[in-house]
Amino acid sequence: MKRDVIHHTLAPVFDGNSRILLLGTMPSPKSRQEGFYYMHPQNRFWPVLGAVLNLPVPPDREGKRALLLENHIALWDVLASCEISGSADSSIRQPEPNNFSLIFSKADIRMVFTTGKTAQRWFERFSDRQSICLPSPSPANRRVNWEELLNAYRRLLDYLE
Repeated sequence: MKRDVIHHTLAPVFDGNSRILLLGTMPSPKSRQEGFYYMHPQNRFWPVLGAVLNLPVPPDREGKRALLLENHIALWDVLASCEISGSADSSIRQPEPNNFSLIFSKADIRMVFTTGKTAQRWFERFSDRQSICLPSPSPANRRVNWEELLNAYRRLLDYLE
């Protein structure tokens, strides 16, 4: 399996009012191409987040960024670089973590949530902070139906109130 060395190029989304941090593993090829998180059209991240917040999801990056910040949500990824084949988390080798203190030192993060088991595993390896693993919203994860995904992501609300 051919792996490419990928360096994370997307800036974290956060401000001093962020209360939760959502962490994926590494941006997908589509997200890197589009320059923002969860941009694959079949990824369920934005639809589920909009449903949980009971808000429409803006179509553009700037609107999505504003949606996150207005709702006190920080968004980033666990890894700063790795070897990976396409967007298959299972193929990751040579992972290097992002510097989470960049966010933790400036925002009162009440809880970290990971968007999938691989992100959870890497976060636990590189951090001693508590986190909650949510199901991956990836189009590859169809074992979790819409209702299960929505119910899981509603846990975000407990830390935003």
